[in-house]
Parts: sequence; structure tokens; C-alpha cells
Amino acid sequence: MPTVPSKQPSVPRQQSHQARDVAESFGVDAERYDRSRPRYPEAMVQSILATSPGRDVLDVGIGTGIVARQFRAAGCTILGVEPDPRMAEFARRDGTEVEVSTLETWDPAGRTFDIVVAGQSWHWVDPVVGTAKAAEVLRPGGRLALFWNVGQPPPELVEAFAEVYRRLLPDSPVNQTLATAAVQVYVAGGDKAADNIRETGAFGDPEQRQFHWEQRYTRDEWLEFSATTGAATQLPRAVLDEVLADLGAAIDEMGGSFVAQYTAVMVTAARLAT
Repeated sequence: MPTVPSKQPSVPRQQSHQARDVAESFGVDAERYDRSRPRYPEAMVQSILATSPGRDVLDVGIGTGIVARQFRAAGCTILGVEPDPRMAEFARRDGTEVEVSTLETWDPAGRTFDIVVAGQSWHWVDPVVGTAKAAEVLRPGGRLALFWNVGQPPPELVEAFAEVYRRLLPDSPVNQTLATAAVQVYVAGGDKAADNIRETGAFGDPEQRQFHWEQRYTRDEWLEFSATTGAATQLPRAVLDEVLADLGAAIDEMGGSFVAQYTAVMVTAARLAT
């Protein structure tokens, strides 16, 4: 039975932004990433826009452009920064301007923005350097908005999935995540991000909010999504195939589909005028 090689990175032993091999691995199948990753609640998008001075947006870790398309539909102009050239190329398909770089090394060349967003990407950014860079490029009153989608299958499936990962990927960081309520993991990350924002002295007091909704998944839809996670993008094909087969078997035992409860966890703050 295949298991993940011991040389696979273990993110909990280091800061996630230091795991560059994982952070820049999502472009291995950009099309699957784009079609399987959930979108964000429209109420969240509108809440960001309602407190921003304008609609010039810097999208940090733009990926395939999921966040960018939602903000463009609301009338925004987007510039993306993305370290993975494969993801950047996908995001450019609809004309979005994307510069290939990490945020930490990116040169804004004097450009400033009304909004800096990071959807599902801020944990791959050095929190100190990244927050300072966001403060540098935001106009007075501009809005920094960091957010993550957190999906939670039914409890019986969570346990079945955990058993698969423990058996096939015993050293994977996903085991730590599954051992804790998923939302709590991201809320804790949001708390740390809020602390970093306060420490810059460049922002007003950060606000933390949650937006809730649900999404039904078929077996195949969930397996598509599972193949795009950081726990999967670097796996040898034989290991990934076995993981997906066993996850699929667990879903089949539940009738072939299920409803996941979703929470968008958001941290946001306004750039001070001075």
C-alpha cells in the first residue's frame, strides 16, 4: 500500500509561509483548482467594498483569479500578484493583469490601491513583511481584507476522511487539521493576522467576521476539490489515486453526496491616514 514519502514537507514544523514548495505547488492542475474551489459569499465581497474608499484592488496570491472575478463583477479594477507562473497564466485568460512574484519581493513601483485582498493565500505570506507591504501600497482609508473559506463535511465523514489520511499519509499536516474543528484552525490564524496588523501601527483596529453558507458535493466534486489542497498537490500519483479512491469509498457509503457547511473567516482593517 503506498504511503507518502518521509521527505514530504510537514508544515506544522515550520511557518506555513516558509513552505515554498507547497505554496507554489497549486498550479500543478490550475484548471481543476479553478473549477473545484468554492467561491466567496457575495455578502462578504459587498462588506469589503462598502468600507473602501475606491475600487482599485491588489489581489495577493491571485491564483486562478477566483477572487478577482468576483471583485471585477462588482466594478473593481484588479492587479494580481502570484508566485506560481502557471496560476498567473490561467488568471490572465480573461485579461486580468498579473505580475509573477511573492508579495514580499514584489515591487509596487509607486502604485497604490484602495483595497488589498488575499483569499486563501495569506498563510503563504510572511506575516510581518506582507502586512508592512500592504500598508505601503494602501491609500489612506484603504482596506486590507484577508479571508479564508473553511468547509466542514458531516462529522461522520470527517472521521472517515481522517482515517484515510492517518493510514495513507501519517506525516501529513492534514491530520492536525482534521483533529481540530476546521473553523477554529482558521480563526486562530485570523487572530494572529490581526495581531500582525495591530503591530504595524499603520491600521485601525482590525475587525474579524464570519459568513456562513452551505454547498452540496457529489463524490466526484469532492474528490476534485481534495486533489487541489496543499496536502495533495505534491503527492506521487499512485498515492494521490489511492487517497482519492478511499475518500470516494467513504462518500459512497454516505449515499454518494453530502452537504458541507462553509464559513468564510475574514480579518479586515483600514489604513490610517498618517
